[in-house]
Amino acid sequence: MVDVAFAAVPTRVGTVMAAVTRAGVVSAAFRDGVRARGWVLENLDATPVDDPARTVLVREELAAYFAGELKEFTVPIDWRLTSPLQRRVLGTLYANVPYGKVITYGDLGAVSRAGVDARAIGQVMGTNPIPIIVPCHRVVAGNGIGGFSGTGIETKRWLLTLEGHLPPTLDWEL
Repeated sequence: MVDVAFAAVPTRVGTVMAAVTRAGVVSAAFRDGVRARGWVLENLDATPVDDPARTVLVREELAAYFAGELKEFTVPIDWRLTSPLQRRVLGTLYANVPYGKVITYGDLGAVSRAGVDARAIGQVMGTNPIPIIVPCHRVVAGNGIGGFSGTGIETKRWLLTLEGHLPPTLDWEL
């Protein structure tokens, strides 16, 4: 059994619930806190622990990212909630698509050598257990922005605007 510390990080686009094992961040999701905790505990067969020291770096880095002050996360990643396909694709994304850049679903499939089509890459992005830190919002469709399972397409648009990939609109505040 693994123990997990949780931290809720308020952001401009909703609260991010981060879960951290001794190995690193295992989940970071725009989810209701109770549901997010339950999902992580169930999928890891884990016990929650009160360990603010374990979550301090992810709290600081997420806050800095959403304030526009952080361009690259340094928190360790715990990939244990990913399948081999997810690990290959998400690991390629994490290592190769920096802040402010995007890649298409099809191109990510090719670069990762995952052997699956763009639709399957979209499914991998939709099940990413560590969004924001593993930046699935940077993966776009060949003909537009594509989807985002975090909190919807407007959140994806906001994140891409924060990173400077999209121009701000008159009705948005960063």
